[in-house]
Amino acid sequence: MIDATSIRERFCARAFVVDDAFATALQLTLALEKPLLIEGPAGVGKTESAKVLADVLETRLIRLQCYEGLDAMAALYEWNYTRQMLHARLTEAGALSLDEREAQIFSEKFLLKRPLLEAITEEQSPVLLIDEVDRADEAFEAFLLEVLAEWQVTIPELGTIRAKRKPHVIVTSNRTRELSDALRRRCLFLWVPYPSLAQEIEILRVRMPGLSERLARQIARVMQALRGLPLQKPPGVAESLDWALALMSLHREHLDARTMEQTLGCVLKVYEDRGVLATHRTILDPAMEDGAPAGEPGGRSLDPDFGIGSVSTPRH
Repeated sequence: MIDATSIRERFCARAFVVDDAFATALQLTLALEKPLLIEGPAGVGKTESAKVLADVLETRLIRLQCYEGLDAMAALYEWNYTRQMLHARLTEAGALSLDEREAQIFSEKFLLKRPLLEAITEEQSPVLLIDEVDRADEAFEAFLLEVLAEWQVTIPELGTIRAKRKPHVIVTSNRTRELSDALRRRCLFLWVPYPSLAQEIEILRVRMPGLSERLARQIARVMQALRGLPLQKPPGVAESLDWALALMSLHREHLDARTMEQTLGCVLKVYEDRGVLATHRTILDPAMEDGAPAGEPGGRSLDPDFGIGSVSTPRH
């Protein structure tokens, strides 16, 4: 069994930084064969952690993306009606009886496996990612509880199919709605917050080896400042990495007001948040000045008109 230290090292080798709490939670998930419910704001690496775990375990990742209106059949299986109809027509003139033809049509070769059934029928334990479970409705959550409890499903035409190997299950939630107590009891739990300043700098170093030390500090400091504002969509680590990649592609060695204005779309994804930033623009000054020698653009304050043009009333 992989211990927490080994998990941290293997994740780091794959450019994914996890702390002791995260690594220990993954270790217990593997040891106890219980699902791990990971909650936290969007963009902090919940989904990515499942992908990296599958790579670490050298197994398949199976992802069930949840959404409003998702039902059991869409997550379990469907019949390939087109192939069934074609097969039925081709065998009409054959010597098979009606029961024999029906048995052929409703055999496994006409079955379209969806993520939950795929996870149950894998020869090697896969990593099953149930992503954004809070987007699905309560009826689907109740169905999911049955699957997680028994690891078997019943298909009327084929009978009961039991898991060959229990999947390693990661369940993620952005807390758009409250999950049931029953689901929480079924899982181990991990809360993943936004990273601290030091953690974010480390993440940027690991994921973006070509990023300058100064720029990594500036990006992390600006992100910390932005997350302290009343934004509709605070930027996550995903936005930090996108921003770093954008700045590197523009050959920027440091962050200044002009560059911030040019690349703001990498960070803020909601129109109204630009207005919030415009009214709190001075809060970014200390972050923009980080490590900038006197007289360089990175050492100056944001333009007094920063963001004003971007928050004017749009024309229709």
